[in-house]
Amino acid sequence: MSDHQADYPIATMCRLLGVSSSGYHAWVKRQPSQRSETDAALIAEIRAAHAVSRGTYGAPRIHAELAAKGTRIGRKRVARLMTQAGLAGVSRRRFVTTTIKGDGRQAPDLVERNFTAAAPDLLWVADITYIPTWAGFLYLAVVLDAFSRRIVGWSMATTLAKQLVLDALNMALVGRNTLRSSSAIVAARPACVRRWVRLATRTTTPCARASSRPSNAS
Repeated sequence: MSDHQADYPIATMCRLLGVSSSGYHAWVKRQPSQRSETDAALIAEIRAAHAVSRGTYGAPRIHAELAAKGTRIGRKRVARLMTQAGLAGVSRRRFVTTTIKGDGRQAPDLVERNFTAAAPDLLWVADITYIPTWAGFLYLAVVLDAFSRRIVGWSMATTLAKQLVLDALNMALVGRNTLRSSSAIVAARPACVRRWVRLATRTTTPCARASSRPSNAS
């Protein structure tokens, strides 16, 4: 009512809200309660801790920060005061799986954890990862030549589909432009290699069929 008293009479607003004018004026003159003053002081501390975290801390982390400083307050009260102050934390990122778990026979470890090569295009190391962005997750497949330590093939996509792997392998095979690439060993993490094998073999693309020696490598 005090925010709108410049536009509307207090008596009119009290009548519409069903309160007495005398009761409103008594409430205005009343001193803030001790709990209200305590809440105001706590909100100031909560705002400071929230600002230090760059707006990422939620009620549990804010509660832990206040407890570490010696401020005794319940977590539910912290949550209530944060809601009252319009503060919120950042939720955790959704967990994304880029590997396949299965009971099938794993590919043999042809490199025996020796990630060195005597010449180019004898051993490629491959992996899939994801990159969180404001628009969602971006998946990245990479093929690295163990001899030169150079990225010889890569691909990005918004979905984890077979074309992601095929594009990375095809870039490596076409870019190297050598017959030796057709017998290169592609090593990947144990769970990840199954995805590479399954996706790369579901095609009739000659370049993808050429890389036919997958290896399990932790």
